[in-house]
Amino acid sequence: MKLLSLSTAEQGCSLAIADGNDLVCEEFWKDRLTHSKRLLKMIEHMVEKRAGIELSGIDGFVAARGPGSFTGLRIGISVVKGLAYALEKPAFGVSSLDGIAFSFAYSSTRVCAMMDARRDEVYCAVYHFDQGKLLKKSMERVVGIKDAIGMAKGPAVFAGSGSRAYKEIIEKTACDPVIAHDFMDPVCAASLIRSLYSQEDFFYDPGNILSPSYIRKSDAQLKFG
Repeated sequence: MKLLSLSTAEQGCSLAIADGNDLVCEEFWKDRLTHSKRLLKMIEHMVEKRAGIELSGIDGFVAARGPGSFTGLRIGISVVKGLAYALEKPAFGVSSLDGIAFSFAYSSTRVCAMMDARRDEVYCAVYHFDQGKLLKKSMERVVGIKDAIGMAKGPAVFAGSGSRAYKEIIEKTACDPVIAHDFMDPVCAASLIRSLYSQEDFFYDPGNILSPSYIRKSDAQLKFG
């Protein structure tokens, strides 16, 4: 099954194509162009030039559904829904935090995935893996950095843009923390697919419906109620 996956949850744009358990190709772009200006060209180039197939050969589409940038998420989800509708193929939504955590699925300690949510807060969830298999995931929350550290409940790998933004606090406060390399911070499109495949019946799980999950209200909603 060929899946095309993308994340526009943050400033960078991650795109991947997988054929079953094989990663065919992957790209990450981070520049000043908006997602809306570069995304369709990225997809066209990857499918036709790198994967060597036609877009109609894609069996399904995956997108990061949030949390993350409200505008970025809407663009990515709209593009995936449009492609899926036009080609009559399924579309799936996966947590942006999964797109960080599943890059560390073979970690021997907990993985605390956190994205910078501004206002001294992070979007956060804690994962327990065993040899690549997800054993447990906490509820996704938007919390202050010290509360996020507390969610880890001991030694953990801290990964994502939130771990970079609050690196000094994590190093001073957390118990034996491991801070992931900056290269591993972005929401990874390939890891979104890996998260999806961790579910036996992902085709039929209503939790995989592609709709945005912002966790926190937008600035406009908070301002005007």
